[in-house]
Amino acid sequence: MVETVFALLMIIEHEIKEHRIQESLSMCLKRKRVAERQLKNKTVSYKCIKSKAEVEIYQGEKSIKKLILE
Repeated sequence: MVETVFALLMIIEHEIKEHRIQESLSMCLKRKRVAERQLKNKTVSYKCIKSKAEVEIYQGEKSIKKLILE
């Protein structure tokens, strides 16, 4: 199913390596700050986006199958 989500992206060398659904934009920004403080690597960056995504529910957990970037 397709829905609009807030996602926290981990970007390594200009490529999205990981994406996680967040409850809200404020929660996404909070987790982004925590991740940036813990990891001092210059090649890794984090970004919060609001985007459409194809999601699936597996064992009660909602996860992103594919981001639909417009």
